[in-house]
Amino acid sequence: MARPRKYRLQDSAASDAAPDDLYDYARPPAPRPGRPAPDDPTTWTVTDDWPEDVPVTEAEIEVFEAWFGDLFDELFATRH
Repeated sequence: MARPRKYRLQDSAASDAAPDDLYDYARPPAPRPGRPAPDDPTTWTVTDDWPEDVPVTEAEIEVFEAWFGDLFDELFATRH
């Protein structure tokens, strides 16, 4: 026969209580590896390596029409 387990009663009041300081509970984000961004955004270089014509599948068009069809109808309607 198996031995009965001993359960410890937990203090439910302690687990339900709010922390004393609600503003100082999060840790700052860890620093990301890599080179930091330049301080002056005017020196940034943006490279566009997309093709001139971006291929779009029929399935992608159907998804956009399903989700945004009403918005597209409103935006591109010829009558107002």
